[in-house]
Amino acid sequence: MIDRERLEDICREAGDMALRQWPGHGHALETWEKTPGSPVCTADLEVDAFLKRELRALLPAAGWLSEETVDHPERLEKGLCWLVDPIDGTRDFIRGREGWAVSVALVSESKPLLASLVAPARGETWSATAGQGAWRNGERLQASTRETLPGARVPADSLPKEDKDLTMVDKPNSIALRIAMVAAGEADLVATLRWGFEWDVAAAALIAREAGAAVTDAFGKALAYNKRDPRAFGLLVSAPAIHQAAVERLATRAREYIKRGK
Repeated sequence: MIDRERLEDICREAGDMALRQWPGHGHALETWEKTPGSPVCTADLEVDAFLKRELRALLPAAGWLSEETVDHPERLEKGLCWLVDPIDGTRDFIRGREGWAVSVALVSESKPLLASLVAPARGETWSATAGQGAWRNGERLQASTRETLPGARVPADSLPKEDKDLTMVDKPNSIALRIAMVAAGEADLVATLRWGFEWDVAAAALIAREAGAAVTDAFGKALAYNKRDPRAFGLLVSAPAIHQAAVERLATRAREYIKRGK
């Protein structure tokens, strides 16, 4: 079985590597756009290369799927696969803000088995093991237990008029950290209505689920990982009691987004 302590050490080392280049500590950083509106920096690539080397050495049988690595279909033939976002929340990283994290998940037969989420600028290390709970800095997590959707806390910069009955709370750029806020009971709901990639959410989704949150796509269906097309439409992570109400509220919007091909 995998050495979980070594996994956490590797992820912390990756976080420290990124932190040494973080502009929030006054460091200069080379940045560019992979595609319009999709920033990347030298730290993304260096952390990705480090994690690929170390995680493959830790578990040679596992496949590899990362935001910063060319995808190879050979991963589909493996029962295990690493899903990695070397710096989730690159915009916050580049701007010297704290809302970024190193995200690593080990997926087994389409389901997350292990998760590590390291946010060194915030002094946070999150972890989860399927069936064994979720933790932040050594403390066990309990997800939000909110029972009504109106008033639910949502990490957001603004809310559409249909959702003005919700309550905005601080929003890190990292989607993984926003999901983790639900796991920690610091938010009640995180929802997206767009196509997203598995590496963005795999680790945090396991952390949230193990903390007791409900985790699905935008239509309330279970998420699957290490698919040929590593995307899913939308994400919905919430306190269990408000999950169905959130699915129903978003259903029409989700269908419209799909219809428009967004």
